[in-house]
Amino acid sequence: MISHQILRVVAYSVRRPVIVALLCLALVAGAVMFAAGHFAMSTDTATLISPDVDWRRNEKAVETAFPQLTDAVLVIVDGKTPELAEDATIRLTQRLAEDSAHFRRVRRPDGGAFFDRAGLLFGSPAEVRATTASLIKAQPLLGPLASDPSLRGVAGAISTMLTGVRNGSATLGQIDAPMRAMHVSLDQSLGGRPAWFSWQALFAQPGTTAPPLRRLILVQPKLDYGSLEPGDVAVSAIAGHAAALGLDAAHGVSVRATGEVPLADEEFATLQENIGFVGLVMAAMMLLTLWLATRSVKIVAAIVMTILAGLALTTALGLLAVGTLNLISVAFIPLFVGLGVDFGIQISVRFNAERRAGAAVGVALEHAAVALVAPLTLAAGAVFLGFGAFLPTDYIGIAELGIIAGLGMVIALLLSVSLLPALLVMLQPGVPAAEVGFSAAAPVDRWLARHRRTVLWAFALSMLVSIALLPFVRFDFNPLHLRSPDGPAMKALADLMHDPLRTPNTINLLAKNPAEAAALAARLAKLPEVAEAVSVDSFVPADQPDKLAAIQDAGLLLDTTINPFDTAAPPSDADTVAALRSAAVQLREVGGAQGGQAARDALALGQSFARLAGASPAMRARASALLVTPLVTMLDQVRASLQAEAVTRDTLPPEIAGDWVARDGRALVQVFPRGDSNDNRVLARFTQAVRAVAPSASGLPVATQEAAKTVAWAFIEAGLLALALVCLLLFVVLRDVREVAFTLAPVVLSGFLTLGTCVLIGQPINFANIIAFPLLFGVGVAFHIYFVMAWREGATNLLQSSLARAVLFSALATGSAFGSLWLSQHPGTASMGKILMISLAWTLVCALIFEPALLGPPRGRAAVKA
Repeated sequence: MISHQILRVVAYSVRRPVIVALLCLALVAGAVMFAAGHFAMSTDTATLISPDVDWRRNEKAVETAFPQLTDAVLVIVDGKTPELAEDATIRLTQRLAEDSAHFRRVRRPDGGAFFDRAGLLFGSPAEVRATTASLIKAQPLLGPLASDPSLRGVAGAISTMLTGVRNGSATLGQIDAPMRAMHVSLDQSLGGRPAWFSWQALFAQPGTTAPPLRRLILVQPKLDYGSLEPGDVAVSAIAGHAAALGLDAAHGVSVRATGEVPLADEEFATLQENIGFVGLVMAAMMLLTLWLATRSVKIVAAIVMTILAGLALTTALGLLAVGTLNLISVAFIPLFVGLGVDFGIQISVRFNAERRAGAAVGVALEHAAVALVAPLTLAAGAVFLGFGAFLPTDYIGIAELGIIAGLGMVIALLLSVSLLPALLVMLQPGVPAAEVGFSAAAPVDRWLARHRRTVLWAFALSMLVSIALLPFVRFDFNPLHLRSPDGPAMKALADLMHDPLRTPNTINLLAKNPAEAAALAARLAKLPEVAEAVSVDSFVPADQPDKLAAIQDAGLLLDTTINPFDTAAPPSDADTVAALRSAAVQLREVGGAQGGQAARDALALGQSFARLAGASPAMRARASALLVTPLVTMLDQVRASLQAEAVTRDTLPPEIAGDWVARDGRALVQVFPRGDSNDNRVLARFTQAVRAVAPSASGLPVATQEAAKTVAWAFIEAGLLALALVCLLLFVVLRDVREVAFTLAPVVLSGFLTLGTCVLIGQPINFANIIAFPLLFGVGVAFHIYFVMAWREGATNLLQSSLARAVLFSALATGSAFGSLWLSQHPGTASMGKILMISLAWTLVCALIFEPALLGPPRGRAAVKA
């Protein structure tokens, strides 16, 4: 019944080509308008999996309780010194907070007023005692610096210390470290080289935690959802503010942005990168292959117009059906092109064969339709069912691809029997000058007939080898590995992941209340796979009485030192020069009177001071920025740290408590992995260990592991369902179990051969390239249906036939379209192109070598030339 209706459509298109073409043009125009107004695409790999699976529900529960964890930009501020990092972070945080046009929320997860005051309390009692003792020991130096925080004050502080050396109350060795560090930095600055100086590093004691060179700012931007890169404007604003504040390499600071928002934008930008070149290569190879298949510019034009029309209609219907395209469903474009080209080539090559036999254009089209209506309809139906088998799965990405690709197959078939014939009638291509088949393939046909058993045994052996290699197939479902490693956000993230306590590969858990969260964190922290487990109570330091006592004692001793009643007025340049020269003289005198390394350092610093005093005011301003700017930052931090007070859960600032305790009282636990968090095996062990204690865990490591299982099961489930549905369809049409096996056996074989090749070349399967297998199934089923139906009608010498020509050039056209994706800058897309090329190569080998050998001579029918 369907075949009869299709033949009527072809006949009408031949008689009324202009009407059919205009009707199709109107439909395409409407589709283009709809697609242009409704096009939407998400690069969020999280949306590829159904939200109804358990681990996605756990993930959603955390995001709902703590919405500030979503749509975030993490700003990484690195400084050559701790003071530079802190100063840059303070200024940038303030500037971003003032920019309400681009940012909704700005906070410092590892800094701010709370950590300035309570930071010392997070060290061990021994570290607190060592730090406070170091500050007390530095009191003679801190006093002059606090009273006169200027270059004059620095020189004066050195002079004060030298006076103590002269009168015997101090030794030159006690100030050796600052003298050495100062003269090295000043010499670099005076020489025009980059120079940095840290007072914090100078006063840090061995065995205590080193002052951090990296600070973080967590930002929630205002996203422009009307843009394909919603966070681009906000991320650009961050870069703009950093540039305006002079936070760059020349000033010893780097500012980078990473996180969910910039990574998603960067992903889309990478997909767009060199897309023009890829598209040009794809179009050029496609046109060349079509011309080689048909040897007619007019036929090529008709096929291309039919494909473009079908692509427009499929895009519109796809958007109508799924709303938003994703990284997987967008692959309907090459899928449609590949299978649409196949239908077009099949009809056009058969049309050329009929024309070569003497038929007129209209008659040739109708004869071609009669010959091909059954296999084309069956192929379209099989591909439709194959893709539809993904609909019940939890892998939404491929399920939506199945919806769009299935609709595309219907559209491709309808346009191939309506618009394509109409265009061919209107264009009136000439009669082919050469034969349409491959008479040169006669020796191959004869060789296959003589060595049929050998060929079949060879393929059987190759299948056994491929099956043996299956355990070595590597599945890499880490979404980060699909991104370009060269993007700024991805580079920043990769750098961050080397820091074990800042890696994004953390596991999140929800507890009923803070007390339960603390107990759970303590239990998880004991696991060997866990580096640290953090809850709200992690921000309440332990052993506070002893630490506070040490801090308060130091505060009493240092209060008037770091908080002088009077501070000197800012010096003039002449005052600074005089202080430098005076200190230089003292350094030479004291250094010359003593021996050893400290004396040599005193002489070197004296020379640096003398050079600086004789330099230009601009050079002294540069030296002031080198020494005084970090001095002010350090003094502020010392003052704040000596004001520490007891911390309880109730006294935590709202901006910190709110990140760990939700409004409904539930509490967050964040677990960090031990070891290299870039290693999938480390993450697998970490995830397994944590989930053994807390099955409701969520986070990137859980998502990575569970997504792999979800996708693998989706393909098993869909593969079995597709096989059953296609088998049923083939049996209903062919009515022969053996012929059903003849159709599907080469498809299964090419799948195993593709997986075996992936093992041999070291190519893992990932979220993107796994769609090669639905395509392999679709194209493979179509090709083998053509051969089986020709064979069951008594066709012989299959490789010499117009059918073989159509299959060969259809595979080459599809391969050229997909192969060009290999040139993409996007790693996921490039790997997709690679595996699609491999799978199509094996599909073609199985279609042209294995299938004819498997079929053998026709059974019980008069042999006819295909």
